[in-house]
Amino acid sequence: MTTEFTLNAGGYTAVVTARAAALRVLQFEGRDLIVPFSEGGPIPDYRGIIAAPWPNRIADGTYSFDGVEHQLPVNEPERATALHGLAFPLDWAPKESDAGSLTLTCTVGPTSGYPFVLELSARFTLDDAGLHTSVTARNAADVAAPYGVCPHPYLVAGTSPLDEWVLEFAADSFLEVTPDRLLPVGVVSLDGHDFDFRTPLAIGSTEIDHAFTGLAFDGGLARLSLRDPAGAGVGRSGVGMSWDQSCPWLQIHTADKPAPLPNRIGLAVEPMTCPPDAFNSGTNLIGLEPGAQHTASWSIYAL
Repeated sequence: MTTEFTLNAGGYTAVVTARAAALRVLQFEGRDLIVPFSEGGPIPDYRGIIAAPWPNRIADGTYSFDGVEHQLPVNEPERATALHGLAFPLDWAPKESDAGSLTLTCTVGPTSGYPFVLELSARFTLDDAGLHTSVTARNAADVAAPYGVCPHPYLVAGTSPLDEWVLEFAADSFLEVTPDRLLPVGVVSLDGHDFDFRTPLAIGSTEIDHAFTGLAFDGGLARLSLRDPAGAGVGRSGVGMSWDQSCPWLQIHTADKPAPLPNRIGLAVEPMTCPPDAFNSGTNLIGLEPGAQHTASWSIYAL
């Protein structure tokens, strides 16, 4: 079985793995736009995966849907949560592929804690404007199913340390979380806060692992830019990401790790259809009816 797929177009190269439909490599003219991982090995820190049928975490792995209680396996034991869905351990099968495009599919469920059946399809397309990804979920069962999705790339602006990268994205609030389990507390305004990147600002020593909302959609797209000042003027100034209105939430994580682990090596940028623990709060949770479909789309490109 093919374990990964390579796409080339417009100066870009992308490598997508069958496991988790994960984006393993994305380069423009040989420059990394994401933190890669080694071929054939484990996927560290969920890099590049498609997180479905929920993004982020569910407290204690428990939730109620349509009046029925469910218990998911807890795969983040240190926080007692169910993290990043059920699609990432799966091998996705190729449906279509050529030099610049690829479609992978998988079926999620029924399984412990998720007695629903979703058919997932991830479409990757490379062109002169970057890598474009869309994920479509179809409810293949005869009951409604709870659903959410997000990508999980760690963006790389350049060779300078992350603290020097300049971040910009338009959001008006963020989700405050508990410091120990990163579970929602409440939505807080960004006015006057260190997390306010509505104007370009160096990340500095700020540590972020939070979801943002109140995103600005211009022409139907929200956008984020991440630039390395050391590359300005030499055509290597950073990386950008855009996504459609299916994702009203954005998780940002500065990839902080205790020594001796690699620390702050990339910026996780995760457009999400719903916030953390949405299976319990119901906030922006998609209730996918039998036979219904949902599609979310995003792009990554060089700046």
